[in-house]
Amino acid sequence: MQKETEIKLRASRETLLALREHPLLNKRNKSGWSRHELSNQYYDTADRALAGAKVALRLRRDGEQFIQTLKSRGQSVAGLSERNEWDWYLDKARLDTKKLTDDCWPASLAGLDKKTLKPIFNTDFVREKAELAWGRGKARVVIEAALDLGRVVAGQQAEELCELELELRQGEPEALLELAAELAADLPLMPCDISKAERGYRLHDADGYALNLPAPALEATMALDDAVAALGWQLLGNSQRLAEQYRFNGHWKLLDDWLQQLIELRALLGSLGQAAPRASSRELRERLDALIQDWRPRVEAGQTDESVRQAAPAQFAAELGQTRWGLFSLKASLWLLQRNWTAGRNARGDRQGAAELGKWLLHLLAEEAKALQLPRYRQQPEDLAEQSPRMERLLAWLHLARGVLELPEVDRLYGELAKLYALARQPLDEQTRQLRVEQAHTVWTLKAWKALTK
Repeated sequence: MQKETEIKLRASRETLLALREHPLLNKRNKSGWSRHELSNQYYDTADRALAGAKVALRLRRDGEQFIQTLKSRGQSVAGLSERNEWDWYLDKARLDTKKLTDDCWPASLAGLDKKTLKPIFNTDFVREKAELAWGRGKARVVIEAALDLGRVVAGQQAEELCELELELRQGEPEALLELAAELAADLPLMPCDISKAERGYRLHDADGYALNLPAPALEATMALDDAVAALGWQLLGNSQRLAEQYRFNGHWKLLDDWLQQLIELRALLGSLGQAAPRASSRELRERLDALIQDWRPRVEAGQTDESVRQAAPAQFAAELGQTRWGLFSLKASLWLLQRNWTAGRNARGDRQGAAELGKWLLHLLAEEAKALQLPRYRQQPEDLAEQSPRMERLLAWLHLARGVLELPEVDRLYGELAKLYALARQPLDEQTRQLRVEQAHTVWTLKAWKALTK
């Protein structure tokens, strides 16, 4: 068994050609480019038991070699994945189920009859790969770069496969993100937290693709720094999966959800006080603000205008054809992996970062709720929109971490505040004005709100 650490980056055919000649790769290329035609057959049961167990089983032909591989899902966040991999070199192109012993086979599949495994889909592509090596401080870094171009085929369904894969051979995972970010500054590269196997399963069964990552297990006693890392990875990873799926099928709700992930991530970055000095997150906040500023008006207009919805997939494809989205995603991943918000902060910031999440969050929500001054907007509802950023910070934390709070009816608080926020974002007419007054009163009289503002 070996552990595989890699990052996959969606690209266009033009980008793959440019990568092959990119000076950054040429400078570090120690092996030259080699060309391989790879034919891969993936196996599962009729009810996709292996997919359910988060493993992928394939048989690959590489020239005259046949390689059987079992991969576990492992950890995969924001495009950077780490998983266990078992390889067996075979004499012929036939699956050898005797190799799938207890030391690699998931315990959850112990009762599975391996004779029921059958071909599900294929991934056939040409891979050009090279070994890159350089010094990173005193450490040596070795990365295998692979340019993959081909197709994923499941029955009558097919999808083009066009990606850069960077696999760590030696060094720290940060080196993968640093290299990817340098390349993404020049070329449109989209971090893509979806494996080739997941692409095949998505074609085989469009409803079987899991859009959102599991929510992190937050505890009231965990340190704020740990919560920031967990929530940041979840929001960033979700945004990447939603972007990939919207690119794939153009379903409007996915674009709406993608924007919401960005808004919540921006709210998270803007709420941390001295635990994350503003200088440490300035670049990410500026990049996020630019994305949100461009896409929020389109998404809001699309709620009632079908022509806006119809135009959005082409506009999103144009977005992915630029460097902005990929570069932001990679820089955010590196920021989270290195916990850059902790660098250079003062002693008070260190204390906040180490504070228990439950206590810190209760204090933050109380400060934000008092500053919102809801009674004022019961009298001046036309000014409520100016409080959108504050409500976004409240809603983000109530959505992501309300389970650690000891507040009465906290779920109701989240729901009613979300209604008020939606009204604040709507164009103002006499009916909306009155609804804002009524909803502000509703939130102000909630038990949870009174507990926060007492």
